[in-house]
Amino acid sequence: MDETVVEFIKRTISKIPMTKMMTVLQAWNFLSENQLQTVNFRKRKESLVHDLVLLCQEKHASVNDVALLDIIWDDIDAFDMKHFKRSFKKILQRALKNVSVTFRDAEESAVWIRIAWGTQWRKPNQYKPTYVVYYSQAPYAFVSSSRLRSSLPLLGQALTIASKHHRIVKMDFRSRYLDSLKAIVFKQYDQTFETHNTTTSLQERSLGLHINMDSRIIDENRIEKDRIQRVTQESFGDYPQPRLEFAQYKLETKFKSDLNGDILAERKEPLRCLVKFSSPNLLEALKSLAPAGIADAPLSPLLTCIPKKRMNYFKIKDK
Repeated sequence: MDETVVEFIKRTISKIPMTKMMTVLQAWNFLSENQLQTVNFRKRKESLVHDLVLLCQEKHASVNDVALLDIIWDDIDAFDMKHFKRSFKKILQRALKNVSVTFRDAEESAVWIRIAWGTQWRKPNQYKPTYVVYYSQAPYAFVSSSRLRSSLPLLGQALTIASKHHRIVKMDFRSRYLDSLKAIVFKQYDQTFETHNTTTSLQERSLGLHINMDSRIIDENRIEKDRIQRVTQESFGDYPQPRLEFAQYKLETKFKSDLNGDILAERKEPLRCLVKFSSPNLLEALKSLAPAGIADAPLSPLLTCIPKKRMNYFKIKDK
């Protein structure tokens, strides 16, 4: 690739703030989602820019491709929050005669939205509002749980049109901690989270060595302990984990048997099972299992993939 193009890419990416890097790259749509998954967005910015430039080189980015990235960033940087608020409120009020919408600006180009829903004949219920947090020009919105599920399609439509995105991404992902959700969605894990310090205490208790033990056993235990810590760090990193309270797995499978006339094998409906893991800080709890000797290392990818897949509701079916 021409050095001029490489320098153009480097300068364009360098001027994008870390907090908006993922949003801009997804809007650009030049690098695939799989390619973005391989990038460590927790690195220092210089290293991150270097990795992204290499990916662009692999895909033979042209001057026009980089120029489009520059335009997208300028458009996002110039996002008009006042226009977003007017448009969002107008869309809801056109669809529903009785709806109350209140905005409050927050840090990092975010806006909190409080929506009290009514109907064509009833005034808005101020006691059961829906709260939404939207980050300017991001294809994600964080929505509180709402009893009025029928209002969610309208809410999604209003966000999509007002934000000028093609679609707002819906994720099977829930937590009571907005900072943790935001960190996982925007891949900003290197910030400090409030944690129950279970990992340290469990690790300190695990693989305890008695002073009179055979030295060969001590060496073997130390090697195994080092392996477990290395594998655990590869899966979870060496930073505090975002706070999630649960992960839920719905399993559907057909019973298989070589015996003729087996009742379960003849059953047309699949067997269904629901497994739910819960903890005040689930990811920290999972991270501590292997060092504590409670589980083998590495853990199942179904448990370690939660931050990467950005979901904690899973459906598992037979292939």
